[in-house]
Amino acid sequence: MAEHEHVRVAVVGSGFGGLGAAVRLRREGVTDFVVLERAASVGGAWRDNSYPGCACDVPSYLYSFSFAPNPDWPRTFSGQDHIRAYLEHVTDVFRLRPHIRLDSEVTRMTWDSQKLRWDIETAGGTSQAFGTGGGALSADFVVSATGPLSDPKIPDIPGLDSFPGKVFHSARWDHDYDLRGKRVAMVGTGASAIQIVPAIQPLARKVTLFQRTPPWVMPRMDRAISGAERWLHRQLPFTTQARRGLLWGIRELQVQAFTKRPGELGAVEQLAKRNMARAVKDPALRAKLTPGYRIGCKRILLSSTYYPALAQPNVDVVASGLSRIEGSTLVAADGTEAQVDAIVFGTGFHVTDMPIADRVVGADGRTLAEAWKGGMEALRGASAPGFPNWMTIIGPNTGLGNSSMILMIESQLNYLADFVRQLDVLGGRVALDARPSAVRDWNHRVQERMKRTVWSTGGCTSWYLDANGRNSTIWPGTTTEFRRATRRVDLAEYEVLRVPAHAEATAV
Repeated sequence: MAEHEHVRVAVVGSGFGGLGAAVRLRREGVTDFVVLERAASVGGAWRDNSYPGCACDVPSYLYSFSFAPNPDWPRTFSGQDHIRAYLEHVTDVFRLRPHIRLDSEVTRMTWDSQKLRWDIETAGGTSQAFGTGGGALSADFVVSATGPLSDPKIPDIPGLDSFPGKVFHSARWDHDYDLRGKRVAMVGTGASAIQIVPAIQPLARKVTLFQRTPPWVMPRMDRAISGAERWLHRQLPFTTQARRGLLWGIRELQVQAFTKRPGELGAVEQLAKRNMARAVKDPALRAKLTPGYRIGCKRILLSSTYYPALAQPNVDVVASGLSRIEGSTLVAADGTEAQVDAIVFGTGFHVTDMPIADRVVGADGRTLAEAWKGGMEALRGASAPGFPNWMTIIGPNTGLGNSSMILMIESQLNYLADFVRQLDVLGGRVALDARPSAVRDWNHRVQERMKRTVWSTGGCTSWYLDANGRNSTIWPGTTTEFRRATRRVDLAEYEVLRVPAHAEATAV
């Protein structure tokens, strides 16, 4: 890599968001861009999460790009290996590899108000086009696609540092450590944990699940996709589109219950309770596993193996959070103790305090983390005031509680494409900076709508909420509404910044 170079666009991250941005840029005729990836391969969360049983809880035909349909999904709900292979396939089909710099972690991004560009520092880096080596580069525009599920969160448990056994997070699974015959503690009961427990239960001598809050779990209607179905999708591509459209439509109809009429979700709770009762006959265990909040307040989880695994004799459910560790003894908040050889944390990620925000320095010298100290806010989930020509994919209030994030990502890619077009129309060295008033108005509308949703009225504390108890994660509407809101960039919501004509010659 050259000591310093300039590109039109720098994309940070190579998961669905980053690869989608790269494809969209190429379709817009932009080829002067790089994708900066800190790991040794593409894939984002689907590269990092390789734990036993890892799979998606969104149907395969909906959890894929509309512009890159895959007729050969092997199952209705795909496993991690198939999703990762799909992302590698997208990388090859759309000829993205020459743009990608692997092992190239962004350590700092600083806005240069004089030259209207981002100065980017990276550690390391390899690519087909630029060779190896760390260094610096600059970009007119930055797309931050690091994602909210990229940096694992491990709680600060007293005594953890002195635990003599093995410790790792679900997103950093140690495949060299054999769990056979071991006493394993699973800390957390989120989407990862309900897949891990059934996968390791037959292997482990003992599994102790530390459950701070029980989740609502519905059956996972998974099956193999037949060869005839795949043949039909290959021969008649519109059938793939129709299947995707049906899956999307069902979820769009469900949104009203989450966002406007949470009381209707009571009937769904009864279905979830019957699902539990079929697998868990012990009334005491059922009592531990029954949530005390409205279904949908936390993400509804899908599994047909979780409850049967918990009912096995080598599994204990501790209905209390992990409080402290004394040698090999784990002590829950209710005083329950468990002797274990290994601890697996399924405790989520830095969602509302994304570490990348500490590395982004805006026009006034503040980091994005400082700007978001009171809570994450961005215009249409993309632009933050004081951070010109910068947008985030899967930004504040773009998450979903019942559908595919790929739908939201593609809406944001539409916004990205129009952002680039607007810069072209304006001409010269120019930047767009979101007006604080526009950001306030947008987020006021979002938060007003949030008040009547299940995420605000359901009676739970979830990872959707930030440290101030504000939901800065979920979109309180349909994906159709969000797509309409991000069709184009409204220049009235931005301040147009320009470099004086006499300075343009020295701007790069």
